[in-house]
Amino acid sequence: MSGTEPPYGQPDYRAGVSGDILLRQLEYLVALAREEHFGRAAMACHASQPALSSGLRKLERELGVTLVHHGQRYAGLTAEGQRVLGWAHRILAERDGLQDDLVRMRDGLAVTVRIGAIPTAVPVTGVLTRRFSRAHPLARVRVEELASTAIVQRLGDHTLDAGLTYLDPEPPRGTRSTELYRERYLLLTPEALAPDADTTSWADAVDRPLCVLVRHMRNRLIVEAAARSEGATLSPMVEADSAAGLYTHVMQGWSTIVAHTWLDAFGVPPGMRAIGLPDTDAPPVGILTTDDRPLSMIASAVLETMEGASI
Repeated sequence: MSGTEPPYGQPDYRAGVSGDILLRQLEYLVALAREEHFGRAAMACHASQPALSSGLRKLERELGVTLVHHGQRYAGLTAEGQRVLGWAHRILAERDGLQDDLVRMRDGLAVTVRIGAIPTAVPVTGVLTRRFSRAHPLARVRVEELASTAIVQRLGDHTLDAGLTYLDPEPPRGTRSTELYRERYLLLTPEALAPDADTTSWADAVDRPLCVLVRHMRNRLIVEAAARSEGATLSPMVEADSAAGLYTHVMQGWSTIVAHTWLDAFGVPPGMRAIGLPDTDAPPVGILTTDDRPLSMIASAVLETMEGASI
């Protein structure tokens, strides 16, 4: 058996692929999966519903598989349809990347860059967008607040160009990582409760009424581990799911523990003091992109923009 033949007992789907698949048909499939409704998918593609249905049936014939559970209404994609959808995202992203590269060669980068950021890294996105916009004045930037798992998924779907998140020693499959900074932590507390020194211990920091991030967030786990390392336990009075939510309570006199990047974005409110805390073994924060070869021009531009950035 040659190295290019399918394993024994498995169908050779290639036998049904004629090479006549159109990008338009892949766009129909992506739109249908996103909208979950034939009529809305057709509208999103600026096509009639019969044209969309006909295009999808032709795609099924070309591939030799059923992509959509057929019925009176949309009932989801088949297992083969889900697999083809992943390829469709990649193929269309490559098409868009080609077009973007050619536009940039002619006019400079003039696209919308899609960046996902975990909630605790959102304050840093202002630095990224400012530097990016200066380097590429024709481009636009869209920032979405996402969980780290959603960032990885969206990168895989090619619906994000880059993600800003905590970095593990090994990047998730299909991605590459570039470290930007490591968080330094401070106690933000009312002046009346602040110690005399410019620094304090984690045990002292958590021994006061605190508002902190919710338990499932990585930043919260880092703070809890730092407190445990000094034999203390974090017992917050208030929990929030964003840095902005914490600052809302800080403005009302609550204490909290912040990353240094939050101070750059929000500052120290009147009547409060920022007190340094001991270093932790927290993971670095950085940029995730796909591990495509070559890397898309947009993702490359994001990485080039942040080279040498002091955060």
